[in-house]
Amino acid sequence: MTKKFAVIFDMDGVIVDSNPYHKEAWLQFAEKHNVELKEEEVPEKIFGKTNTNALRDVFGKDFTPEENEQLGEEKEAIYRDLHAKDLEPITGLRDFLKMLKQHEIPTAVATNAPLSNVEFIMEKTGLRKYFDVVIDAGEVENGKPDPEIYLKSAEKLGMPAEQCIVMEDSVPGVEAGVRAGMKVVGITTTHSKDELDKTDLVIDEYEELTYERLAALLD
Repeated sequence: MTKKFAVIFDMDGVIVDSNPYHKEAWLQFAEKHNVELKEEEVPEKIFGKTNTNALRDVFGKDFTPEENEQLGEEKEAIYRDLHAKDLEPITGLRDFLKMLKQHEIPTAVATNAPLSNVEFIMEKTGLRKYFDVVIDAGEVENGKPDPEIYLKSAEKLGMPAEQCIVMEDSVPGVEAGVRAGMKVVGITTTHSKDELDKTDLVIDEYEELTYERLAALLD
């Protein structure tokens, strides 16, 4: 018997292994603006955050909404230029998504990334057809670790939060999923298993996940 649940995916580090390119883009962006940003500071200051929060942490000050949008898009243009030449879905993801569709499991993307990046990644990977709902940073008031984006995804999927499984790679994203009352599966593209210790399950690759293993999380 098919158990009714939904799977909600973060995007960066979960659908594509984009964080190495984001790291390089932030370093180039900071250098351009004469702001000191060390490579080892990137995970804590940037990964899993909205551009608004990342810009505040990198520059050490708040910007107006207009400035956040302009500066954020400037950085994202650098990222897209860096990643465009070899952007591919994470190994095993396409087959995993096909398996979910075969079991009629609803799916969503819930990302702190801006719409421009979502469209870029969906077009380059050809994965948009596998997702019933896609929500980007512009559709919520509060980015992760606030649970708003995951709760909104569940609502759009017509699924109670407790019947949703979140796929995450970042610490703020894991916190958002936990605070939403959802089960969380961590994937080690960005953080180690030890750093993802607040999850219900940690995997290194999608081949480790079966329908039965996902369904068991809800028992």
